[in-house]
Amino acid sequence: QVQLVESGGGLVQAGGSQRLSCAASGWILSSYAMGWFRQAPGKEREFVAGITSSGGITEYADSAKGRFTISRDNAKNTVSLQMNSLKPEDTAVYFCAQSSRWYFTANENDYKSWGQGTQVTVSS
Repeated sequence: QVQLVESGGGLVQAGGSQRLSCAASGWILSSYAMGWFRQAPGKEREFVAGITSSGGITEYADSAKGRFTISRDNAKNTVSLQMNSLKPEDTAVYFCAQSSRWYFTANENDYKSWGQGTQVTVSS
């Protein structure tokens, strides 16, 4: 059974950093691209960052560029999101997701498995 479990969320002050991790079980993570999405209260879920199956290509939403870094460790079956210079508007539930292909898109319909999400709250 495919399972994704996020960890690392919590409360952080504006300007601080937080690292989210996503552990995969039940399948080989290295075969698929991965993405991080987030959903703020009252808003639709949005793409944050993506990484190809090999890790060779990454891409970020404009809101994350220069502050967030997505990475993966295929040997450990994990993908991470390092978030720096956090802002109150980064407050959201963050989800990791498995793409159905080796490459990623910003369209959540292209992802076939999702974690349960982890809450990140940035205080001003």
